[in-house]
Amino acid sequence: MDSMNTLAVPPYVELGVHSLSGLLWTLLLLFLWHCYRMGSDLPIPGHAHAGKLKSGSRRSIMSRGGSCDGTKCSARSKLLRSDQITPFISMETEEDEEQGQGYLTPVMSHALFPAQASAEAKKLYAALQEYAKRYSWVGMGRIHKSLREQVHLNDHSAIQKPNFFFLPDVPSVPFFPRDAHRHDIELLEANYSAILAEFKAVYQRGIDSKLGWTCVGPKGQAVFSLYSAGVSVAGNCRSCPCTYRTLLSLRTFISSNSLGSAGFWLLGPGATLGSSYGPTNTRLRCHLGLQTPSLCELVVGGEPQCWSEGHCLLVDDSFLHTVSHKGSPDSGPRVILSVDLWHPNVAAAERQALDFMFNPDL
Repeated sequence: MDSMNTLAVPPYVELGVHSLSGLLWTLLLLFLWHCYRMGSDLPIPGHAHAGKLKSGSRRSIMSRGGSCDGTKCSARSKLLRSDQITPFISMETEEDEEQGQGYLTPVMSHALFPAQASAEAKKLYAALQEYAKRYSWVGMGRIHKSLREQVHLNDHSAIQKPNFFFLPDVPSVPFFPRDAHRHDIELLEANYSAILAEFKAVYQRGIDSKLGWTCVGPKGQAVFSLYSAGVSVAGNCRSCPCTYRTLLSLRTFISSNSLGSAGFWLLGPGATLGSSYGPTNTRLRCHLGLQTPSLCELVVGGEPQCWSEGHCLLVDDSFLHTVSHKGSPDSGPRVILSVDLWHPNVAAAERQALDFMFNPDL
């Protein structure tokens, strides 16, 4: 046994051991070199000028969006969507910076914001930048695109043309199914009797601007607002406490920005409200029928619908729409509770940003 332990290791076995050890060391060094190269191309989180992205790396990032052509490719090259990369600011090449063409340059300055943009669009753009500074650019891609394209609002299809703020890439139809906001619809319908009773109480006091009514017009047109442009009308809400509590219980009610309103809307017999567009496609109007005489009709995007007492309609009023009451003079006014809800295709992060941008106090 001792003689076996003292046998010398054959030279070729020793050579193989050294070769395997050298191979492992070589692979380790290659791995460390690869990690170093990958790390050197990434920006430092939280630093506005963390480094420049090499052209090859930029091409690889741009390729994540897949193939594109025409204006889509051009828009993608100017601004990467926030769900594709982390929103670090310093992502342009030196050549892009010199020419002022970096695709994230508009995020950091007003240099490339359309000169022909309205004062309101520029104000909203500044508000978006302030929001992103406080919170994040994540999820702001569509809003940023919208503000830069507000000057082209009139280029939209004649059937849907919001007259104030258009959020791109929001699929929509004139009338939405109940499932889009089932909880809120069922809550409104469950409180139909109490809401109707409160309306009758304020209606019997008389329609007068001194009693909280606005938009008083010919042929029985009038509005009793509970929320107007994102602000509660305190006196009217005190007159309708159950309706007010119901509004506060809704999950998607636009209650804190100027795009949202709620109230009782009246339209008298023989009245017709001509074709018009709502201000934005980021909301749906929920109509709870309170009094719906025959021959009352709502046409949205060429599709006609009638109201039904105790039931809700979900309407995208950014589509061309008309309202008419062709009932007999003694049929009384058509009455609905109109409540503005978020469009279901507007994400939570976008809703928060829009609340900030359209804050009634700004």
